[in-house]
Amino acid sequence: MSSDRDVAFPTLTSAELQALSTRGTRRQVRTGEILYQEGDRDHSFFVVLEGAVEVLDNSRGAPHQLTVHRRGQFSGDVDLMSSRVTLVTGRVIEDGAVLQLSIPELRRAVDEMPDLGDKILKAFLMRRTLILADGFQGVRIIGSRFSPEAHQLRDFASRNAIPIRFMDVETDHEAESILRGLGISAAETPIVLGSAGQFHRKPSIEQFANCAGLTAVLEPEHVYDLIVVGAGPAGLAASVYAASEGLDVLTADALAAGGQAGTSARIENYLGFPAGISGADLTQNALIQAQRFGARITVPVSARSLGIDGGDRIVTLVDGRRLRTRCVLVASGVAYRKLDVPRFSEFEGAGIYYAATEMEAKLCRGEEVVVVGAGNSAGQAVVFLSRHASRVHLIVRSDDLGRSMSRYLVDRVQGLENVNICCQTVVSGLEGNGHLSAVELKTGSTRETIPTSSLFLFIGADPKTDWLRNCVELDRKGFVLTGNWLPQETASNERWRAAGRSPFLLETSLPGVFAAGDVRSGSTKRVAAAVGEGSMAVSFVHAHIGRPV
Repeated sequence: MSSDRDVAFPTLTSAELQALSTRGTRRQVRTGEILYQEGDRDHSFFVVLEGAVEVLDNSRGAPHQLTVHRRGQFSGDVDLMSSRVTLVTGRVIEDGAVLQLSIPELRRAVDEMPDLGDKILKAFLMRRTLILADGFQGVRIIGSRFSPEAHQLRDFASRNAIPIRFMDVETDHEAESILRGLGISAAETPIVLGSAGQFHRKPSIEQFANCAGLTAVLEPEHVYDLIVVGAGPAGLAASVYAASEGLDVLTADALAAGGQAGTSARIENYLGFPAGISGADLTQNALIQAQRFGARITVPVSARSLGIDGGDRIVTLVDGRRLRTRCVLVASGVAYRKLDVPRFSEFEGAGIYYAATEMEAKLCRGEEVVVVGAGNSAGQAVVFLSRHASRVHLIVRSDDLGRSMSRYLVDRVQGLENVNICCQTVVSGLEGNGHLSAVELKTGSTRETIPTSSLFLFIGADPKTDWLRNCVELDRKGFVLTGNWLPQETASNERWRAAGRSPFLLETSLPGVFAAGDVRSGSTKRVAAAVGEGSMAVSFVHAHIGRPV
């Protein structure tokens, strides 16, 4: 049985080397030559034919050898497919020769040789896991674990697979020394330190992404075939299918790929995964799949408005950049709802959370926690948190947990010994000083206070469609109307008469603009449904491009 290291660092067979040799360029290399180094973007893929290449991690101050590639072994990890900056350095340590492939050449090879492609992609994914386990430090975040700003940065890093080292100013003596050396007080944290020593005080998400090498270079004058706004399940599915069918695709998300599904501890009712799959794993696999076919996926990028210029659709970003495209898929998803209780904003990110991931679980290990909600997301969170918290209180407004939660989850939640289900109950108050310390509950006329530092909310969401107002038609709740849901006068107006057709099933009131997933009016709020809609939308994109309006 292959070990993780065998998967991460396989040796290609003679037949595989021969097949790759027709797609790349052989070049001689000398000892000491740097093939790629940390901070490089879109560097080549190298296969060692003769000699040896060592891979170095410089994040710890002194160079640390991670591995040595010898004949038949190859360079790279997930960043090579995603156009992010590389984290490590490749240096020749024995004279020899390598086979060099550009990123487009590598993508073609992976596509045309599925077995070899599978070996390479599995190696890339496993290498990221091993490098983190080996102690790679990456970007450092110094701040308080109770700070909402620090939590926001850590959450962004976690959801975007950015290797970080978090240093708590209240418990980490090294953090205190670094701050003293930089002349920064604890009140000025969080700060982010890059590998080159640069730092930012209380950076925005955009500054942090740039520091971590996440920001992609966009081309304002380029005309894409399809711009996907939102990289949740619907957006990622559309990216995979559109790119695999030869369309020029750009997918942008304001926070991270995966959407709400990306934060799920385990999705157990998704076809093909009888043992379930975590939202993070599903997202990572979909990302690699889309990028393998050539889709460009970038974060954090937020859309401000949508319009038309000639025959192109124009997506204007919040920073003023205008992106041109033949079609747009609106997959911007939804935003979490908040509780209407005093002091709520005071504790967001400082005890109030909208996802239950490993990061949040570490913060509440051995403590009591409160989960509010009665849908599948709340049920999955309860099951996950019950393995870490001493007790989980599930707060349900209605009198029946099974009204909106799948039966298999209801049975599982009810069977957990450390879970307390409180029906016909609401959160009526919050307590704390800088960080949540207690939650007040109200059941009828009875009030109860639960000491806790963690309140998890899964109470629904509202559509992220402000950027679409006055452009496409929305329903009274703000969800995007499409196809048969459009008013008859819209579906037969001058635009559609000129097109000689009616709106497609997933097409909005603006020809060439489609919507899929949770943001669409009438959609089924399930991961599988979103994936299906995103995939289906691509067929309509082809039809529109064939007969543009």
